[in-house]
Amino acid sequence: MKPENYDFNHRVFDVVRLIPPGRVTTYGAIAAFLGSKRSSRMVGWAMNLSHAIDPKIPAHRVVNRQGLLTGKMHFSHPDRMQELLEAEGVIVCNDQIQNFNDVFWVPEIPL
Repeated sequence: MKPENYDFNHRVFDVVRLIPPGRVTTYGAIAAFLGSKRSSRMVGWAMNLSHAIDPKIPAHRVVNRQGLLTGKMHFSHPDRMQELLEAEGVIVCNDQIQNFNDVFWVPEIPL
C-alpha cells in the first residue's frame, strides 16, 4: 500500500532531480511549481523521506526561503549538506547561503 502523499512526494523528487549542480531552490518554489503554493511544509516532509530513495535525490539543493540549511539535520552528518553545496561552488557561512540570489533556481524559469 502506498503512503497517502506518495504521488506528491514523487513529484517533488522529480523537480529536485532537475536542480542543476551549483544551484539551489526552496521548499516554497517547489510547492508553487507543483501547483500547491501553500504546501512548502509538505515539500519539506517529502525531502525528509528523500534520503532513502534510489536513485539519489540531491536534497542538499533545497533550502528555506532565506537560504538557510534547515534540512541539514536529516543528512548523515550535520555538516554534510554544507559540504555537498560547497563542493558545487555554493558559498555557505553559518548555515546560510551567501550568494543566494545568484544561485537560486526557479523551477518554472529555464536557465
